[in-house]
Amino acid sequence: MLIEDPITTCLSPSVYDMICKRGFDVRESCDTNRVVTQRGEVRWQTITACVAYTESAQSLDYRGTVLLLGPVCEAVHRHLLSLTKGQFDMRYMPWLQWTAFPELFPEIFDALGSPQCPAIPLSLMKLTACLERALGDVYLLNGKECPFLLRDLLASEELAEVFGRSVMDVLKVFVGSPRGLNLRNTLWHGFASPHEIPPKYCSMMVLLTVGLGQLLKSYLQQAKLVLAHRPFIVLTNLEDLAVFPDVTSEVLSVLEEVMKKSTFILKVMLPYWEAALIGFRSHRFADCAMLLLTQLETGLRRVFAAVNQCPKRLLTAESTALYTTFDEILAKHLDDGKINQLPLLLGEPAMEFLWDFLNHQEGPRIRDHLSHGEINLPEFPKEAANQLLAFSVVLLLRFTDEDLSAALKVTYKEENH
Repeated sequence: MLIEDPITTCLSPSVYDMICKRGFDVRESCDTNRVVTQRGEVRWQTITACVAYTESAQSLDYRGTVLLLGPVCEAVHRHLLSLTKGQFDMRYMPWLQWTAFPELFPEIFDALGSPQCPAIPLSLMKLTACLERALGDVYLLNGKECPFLLRDLLASEELAEVFGRSVMDVLKVFVGSPRGLNLRNTLWHGFASPHEIPPKYCSMMVLLTVGLGQLLKSYLQQAKLVLAHRPFIVLTNLEDLAVFPDVTSEVLSVLEEVMKKSTFILKVMLPYWEAALIGFRSHRFADCAMLLLTQLETGLRRVFAAVNQCPKRLLTAESTALYTTFDEILAKHLDDGKINQLPLLLGEPAMEFLWDFLNHQEGPRIRDHLSHGEINLPEFPKEAANQLLAFSVVLLLRFTDEDLSAALKVTYKEENH
């Protein structure tokens, strides 16, 4: 249904430049000892010294800061790659306990040296979700109601009081603004392909989380406070939303075939789909769901842009424009008041599934809960990943050559009778 894709990136030119090039423009290297001591203490003054401001000093100079932080991130990445797992655990794990999900970090440490290209983006998605949840817990030491958006959390006085304004500015550059690297939103909304996120930014986010743990310890001691963690959300009543039978190994085989042929999937994004299947087969259901959710958004954004004849909406928005996310993709009307053609194309059953799973206030709102770090990942229910996978099969078949689609549909139906 969609024409064969010549698309090599979903990042707009300026976003691509910021993420893939800007932090590599300064060639001189940074001495690791200027960033972190032998005992694992983060030297914040070296990092915050890279934060640049506009001439009026009223706002951050994001491009200038990313330029200066480039060599620092490189040094941190080299440093972490030089450590054994035991050295990493001994030096840094004590400072990661404040996150309420410290067991995530040895897994991320392994991913830093992994040859599997989706490992870094997936690690960053988990890390940013975990960090947001932990920062929300810190916010509640002094604040009443935690902001829903990460950017509002990072701009809060409550966190500046604990960590300092310049430290919060560093975080804004990495994850808090569309004018910066904006790693969280770029990944969680499915814009970045597996090869587009430099691993050094993942390493830097690990070290920043360590450094925040060190600053927090000092603050808690001085203020005589104890950090409490909010409980995770448990997804319930998923059986009420089950519209598909269990995904069998045969159905997974069908999906493997259709993935290679369906025009719904951009070729540059195919490794994410392959990793989602690996996640499901190895019972890592949260990994599977995260990857599928971002790629369903990417694919639906592409169909949305095609059927509504607005090709520019495919790319990441600039800081001056709106991201095209699930909210816009599933809406009845476009922002100019015209009727959104996507629901008419997909049909009511598909739209109901997406609404029930993603947007309905009474529903599981899986993407929201996952991306804000509200779900305990090892306990993510198989049923939810199962429904997303089965829905993906149906959706991919819609955008497949008719002969192949007919043959695969027969196989799919036979397996589920």
